[in-house]
Amino acid sequence: MITLKEVSNKNELKAFVTFPFKLYKDSKYWVPPIISDEIATLSADKNPAFLHSDAHFLLAYQNDAIVGRVAAIVNWTEINEQKVKKMRFGWFDAIDDIAVSKVLLEKVIDIGKSHNLEFVEGPVGFSNLDKNGALTYGFDHIGTMATWYNHPYYITHFEELGFLPEKEYIESKFSFKTIPLERFTRVNNIITKRFKLRPSQFTKTKEIVPHIDSMFDLFNKSYSKLSTFVPVSDAQRDYFKQKFINFINPEYIKFVFDENDNMVAFAIVLPSFSQALQETKGKLFPFGFLKLLKAKKNSKTVLFYLIGVEPHYQNKGVTAIIFNEFYKTFTEQDIETCIRLPELADNFASQQIWKDFDCEIIKRRKTFRKEL
Repeated sequence: MITLKEVSNKNELKAFVTFPFKLYKDSKYWVPPIISDEIATLSADKNPAFLHSDAHFLLAYQNDAIVGRVAAIVNWTEINEQKVKKMRFGWFDAIDDIAVSKVLLEKVIDIGKSHNLEFVEGPVGFSNLDKNGALTYGFDHIGTMATWYNHPYYITHFEELGFLPEKEYIESKFSFKTIPLERFTRVNNIITKRFKLRPSQFTKTKEIVPHIDSMFDLFNKSYSKLSTFVPVSDAQRDYFKQKFINFINPEYIKFVFDENDNMVAFAIVLPSFSQALQETKGKLFPFGFLKLLKAKKNSKTVLFYLIGVEPHYQNKGVTAIIFNEFYKTFTEQDIETCIRLPELADNFASQQIWKDFDCEIIKRRKTFRKEL
């Protein structure tokens, strides 16, 4: 018999967070989160997403053992301001028993119906900056700190329970050696002069902080037309500053400014922490933080996390300025491999940015939808 219980205390929340450690203990591709960070993400007193969202964290039990989990999320900004009556679900994990998946997802559906919502979609988080999508291709590639990994049977469970593919995301990689430097140098020289633009040069985190709010403003503007878009609030800005700033090398954040010092483009790249996170097993202490620091300094693989361009400057070659700067930085750091984190397959503006790179698609992931 499968029973369902909603998380109601700290011990149960920790059990919710650590269940995948058991489920994927034999996987060499799953990358664990930092347990303390994951608990904070799912805590109403820590994550400002709860200021405009409600969340129910559900655990499925069988013979007194946890066999599945899911987060049922209602984003009221999305519902009331954007008029998208969507019930979200995320942090979905379960053993290979469709009865477990059915119990978990039926509860999500019940919550959605209680709020008179129109459909349920997942796996997704609270907003665009959270992880999203279930892996459908590329199960033999190691995960990243910015994505979920899952067993192939998840997709079978979704489909058998009546969920249909909704959005597709692609991840790809390319060798640093294939970056078309001559083209970017030429376009960089033309664009900087034509539009009177200049790139940033940062070596210290404290130099970046004053520009973070402008970056989030530009993020909201440049991503506003995407079907998945939910604005990032001021409180969430502060939260993400604190959450990610220590993981990013200041040299890996690039801004482009116009002659009036207005930001017109930005890009954030992360060093790959995948192997280090596997070694830490989700714990920062006593030695986990040292492994992460080592990866931050020495990783030869980088992840393109976010790129945003002011709409007026899109399709005008501004990204050539960013890539020209990254080429200099990556050369100094002896970077070998670049990975593009999930991008919507129908985000054609983004696809244009990468058209001159020799990219290989290594993963695909999808969200799944069911009408209520």
